Amino acid sequence: MAKRIQLVLTQNVSKLGRIGDLVEVAPGYARNYLVPQGKATTVNPGILKQVARRRELEEQRLAELRQQAVQIAAEIETAGGFDIEKQAGENDAIFGTVTNQDVAEAIKAKTNQEVDRRTITLPDIHKIGEYKAQVKLHPEVTATVVVRVVAA
Repeated sequence: MAKRIQLVLTQNVSKLGRIGDLVEVAPGYARNYLVPQGKATTVNPGILKQVARRRELEEQRLAELRQQAVQIAAEIETAGGFDIEKQAGENDAIFGTVTNQDVAEAIKAKTNQEVDRRTITLPDIHKIGEYKAQVKLHPEVTATVVVRVVAA
């Protein structure tokens, strides 16, 4: 079996990697497709330094994003809950339902923080009361918020 070759990708390649990734491929794949098409370059010490520097910068950027998410989570959790007004009928049953968009708008109104509605996980809400919702701000950071449904 032939030895594998290390290359650095200069373009995103499906099922192989993204720009700047260090990959090991078969020599034929490198010689016949990746290098002639300009999708990858051979590895040398200078390129390895560039790859390491890019990785370091990316890790710093991800750490900053996580830190921002932690700050936003603390701000949302200390807000003391969010009130959502809905029309109610008999036995405290509400007309319609409380949606993720309703919660996102309540968070924006009270804390002035933008939260994507798709990151909010709500229980089924069909009555007036207090519920807990999860807001996923980052893959590692989740905030728990209190949603109070009140009669309008």
